[in-house]
Formats: sequence, C-alpha cells, structure tokens
Amino acid sequence: MPLKPKSSLRRSTIEALLFLTLLVSGFLALASKMGSGNLLNTIMNTAHSLLLNTVFYLMGITVLTGALSKLMSEFGVVTLLERILRPLMKPLYNLPGVAALGALMTFLSDNPAIIAFAKDKTFSSYFKKYQLLSLTNFGTAFGMGFVVIITMISFGHAGGALVGLFGAFCGSIISTRIMQRSCLKAFPELDTPVRKESPEEVHEEVLEEEKKDSVFMRFLNAILDGGKNGVELGLAIIPGVLIITTMVILITFGPGPDGYTGAASQGVPILPWLAGKVHWIFEWLFGFHDMRLIAFPMTALGAVGASLGLLPTFNAAGILDGNAIAVFTAIGMCWSGFLSTHTAMLDTLGFRKAISKALGAHTIAGLCAGIIAHFAYLLISLI
Repeated sequence: MPLKPKSSLRRSTIEALLFLTLLVSGFLALASKMGSGNLLNTIMNTAHSLLLNTVFYLMGITVLTGALSKLMSEFGVVTLLERILRPLMKPLYNLPGVAALGALMTFLSDNPAIIAFAKDKTFSSYFKKYQLLSLTNFGTAFGMGFVVIITMISFGHAGGALVGLFGAFCGSIISTRIMQRSCLKAFPELDTPVRKESPEEVHEEVLEEEKKDSVFMRFLNAILDGGKNGVELGLAIIPGVLIITTMVILITFGPGPDGYTGAASQGVPILPWLAGKVHWIFEWLFGFHDMRLIAFPMTALGAVGASLGLLPTFNAAGILDGNAIAVFTAIGMCWSGFLSTHTAMLDTLGFRKAISKALGAHTIAGLCAGIIAHFAYLLISLI
C-alpha cells in the first residue's frame, strides 16, 4: 500500500488540528455562558423537540402535499396548468414554454426535479445551452414551494404567504435572467441549441392506451404513491432540521425565564447581536424588528426544511407576524437550500464552470425576493 506524501500528511494534520481547535473553541465559548452540562442538555433536548414537534409536523405536511401533487398529476391538473403558464415563459424568463412543467414539478417536490427534465432528450431539445443551464436557478426558485406555503399558512398568515409567493416569483425571474446573461457573457459558445435536430411538435403525454384501472383505483394509487414520496421527502429533511436548526438556535436564542436550565431552544444570542450592529439594514429591507428573525434566511441558504423548523420557536417567542411570513416565504422558496443543491445540479449537467455564476445570481435573487415581499406587504397593509 503506497504511503501518502509528506505534504499530504502535513496538510491533513493541520486540517485536523484546525478543526479540533475551532470545535473546542466554539464549545467552550458557549459553555462559558451556559455551563457545559446545560449546553449538552440543551443540544439533546432541542434536537429531540425538533424531531417530535417539527419534523413529524413537516412530514405530515409533505405526505399530504405529496398525495395532492400526485393526484394533480394523475388527473391532468399539472398538464392544464402547464398549458396556461406556457405563454408567459418566453417574455418573463426567456425560456421555452415546456419549462413551465419543470417549475410546477419542483414547486410540488424539490429542486433536483428540474434536472430529471433537463436530462430528458425531448425536453432539452427545446432549449439553447445557456437556457438549459439557467434551469438550475429557475427550478430552485420554486423548490418545495408547496410545502413552504402550506406551512406558512398553517401559522395563520395566509395573506403574508401569498405575498411571499409573489416575491419568490419575482426572485425567480431575476435569478434566471442574471444566470442567462452572465453565462452568455462568459461563455458565448453556449448560444447554440442543445441538440442539432429540431424538436417535434410538443405533443401531450398520451395516457397509455386508455388506462385500464378504474377512476377509484387511480385515485387510490395516486394518494398512496404520493404519500410515499412525501415520507421520503420528510425523511430527507431530518438531518438538516436536527443538525442545522439546532446549531442556529444555539446562537440565536437566549436563556429561559429561569436562566440556563438545559431546556430546549436556549442558547447564546450571538447572531442577533451581530445583526444588531447593522440592524437598520434588516429593518429597512425586510421589516425585521427582532434580529432573531435573521436566522430564517441564513438557514434557508442551506436547507429550507431546516429553516421551517425555526417557525414554531419564533411563534412561541411572539415575533412571527404577517410581514415576517411574507419575507420568509419569498426567501425560503427562492433560495430553498440552493447552496446544498446548485453544485450537484450543475455537475449533473456537466458544466461546473457555471457554478459561481449560478450561486451569485441566486444570492442576489433571494435577497430581492425578500425585499419585494416586504414592500409589497407594506403596500397591501396601507390599502
């Protein structure tokens, strides 16, 4: 077995020591305020509380929305919506009409669903190369949208959720357009069709020779299959919710009424303290009057499921209102954990060189989505 070069061993040793130093330093910094025993208990209790009170709640939503989305697909609602939305695609997104179907599927499921379409020969034949790459930004802006909106509405702010949907829609246009422009500027050769052969007329999916199953069986199979997909999505968000949300809570919330007791959702408010240094930015752009709210968009960068896990804690603290819901919906939908999916999606499309452009475009778009949602909510509140 060949030995590792000395330079490689030295690098791995430095990385290990640096990691341990940061880990121990972070633990000691929090423990100095909370107490080491309380810190460990808070971590475990918070994770346990998130699992029981948040994850299973979100899983219930994903199962129901999964079943509904499958029903909509089975009985032609998705196809109908795609026909209605198709005329809007070229003027708004500079994309072929068939892209609307990809947006609907990511809205009903998650970001990577758009890649399944992009890899399809018939679907991709309608696109130029730079347009196909921009699908990563376009599809991500709608990822888990159904789950996000239903979750937001469940907190009693349906109006705010709908305003947020409008903000996310605006963010999707901004992200897609910036991505296309930056790709064309950096890679002019992408202004060519994905495939040489011209696509045949878009023909509707034919339902395998008149479905032999009865309407009742189609209904039953759809809700069961959709429910299973919802369970898989619910399981997929568990690591993000438990790990990322627990970490965010530890640096967002303070002690309880009786001080640090090791209870769930306690911590050292480092993030609000940092945000408070530039609080006027978040107050003006997003309408955040409590700097703890900044934890949601920061978490949504990596996992929107994890950011949704913060909502019950915000609600219990009495800082969740219609404006916050609008901004959260816009940013949560538009970003939807793009830092954890964009790289893999562009890698699947075989164009890693565009990763930085996709990330930059989507960062700008998510911020714009939140700003638009805030001012739209203010405008509607004045009417």
